[in-house]
Amino acid sequence: MSVPGVFIPEWPGLPANVGVLSTLRTGGVSRQPYDDGSGGGGFNLGTHVGDDLDTVSQNRARLRALLPAEPAWLNQVHGTDVLDSARIQASPRANAAQSDAPRADASIASTPGVICTIMTADCLPVLFADVEGRVVGAAHAGWRGLAAGVLANTIAAMRAAGAGEILAWLGPAIGPASFEVGEEVRQAFVAVDARADTAFVPNLKVPGKHLADIYHLARLALQRQGVERISGGSFCTVTERERFYSYRRDGVTGRMASLIWLRA
Repeated sequence: MSVPGVFIPEWPGLPANVGVLSTLRTGGVSRQPYDDGSGGGGFNLGTHVGDDLDTVSQNRARLRALLPAEPAWLNQVHGTDVLDSARIQASPRANAAQSDAPRADASIASTPGVICTIMTADCLPVLFADVEGRVVGAAHAGWRGLAAGVLANTIAAMRAAGAGEILAWLGPAIGPASFEVGEEVRQAFVAVDARADTAFVPNLKVPGKHLADIYHLARLALQRQGVERISGGSFCTVTERERFYSYRRDGVTGRMASLIWLRA
């Protein structure tokens, strides 16, 4: 059954006891510039982007109605810290300030009903599950966190919690034809893995700039950690205007969420 404002990832091999969904920009009540791009209400879930907090609260309530519990929101800072979502105390107010949430860019869960949650609007959300359905995780992989090892840290935390073979899904992010970066970004990745150079194409129209494939960079990072079963990675938040928010495209905009949990 189709539910407005969300989609269920196509993720082969995902255990039956794992719940997962990703939100769109549509299906909410936010007004411009956080709307759905077509004159309707937007499904902005970010409390830190300038949207009316009561409106965000209504959007979060719509999301909460689809879930077994309150999402474990994070204050994402483009770092590499990973938290156990079971230890994150959900705010008593759905419109709590973003700064009230714990600072981290990834979380894991081995307790049923605990929801790992990542917000994005061009950065890459990566969801994880082990094949036995014992541990799940979610990571916010902007280029800084991706280069610094946020995916490796998330996988390590999952394995420490008992995960066996791990599956990964790459959610909505800026596509390779839209992600213009400077030489310092290419160098940051090549310093870690020389193969990363294949993810960068010189932008012939702008000297010193490259077009970067964040999905390819994420796959390389996952493979270095022994994760081979990788799904998703065919989106572009910039060009798919009718579906996704994009900071690179619009500047002031909303945030989407990617969520994963173990079913009770």
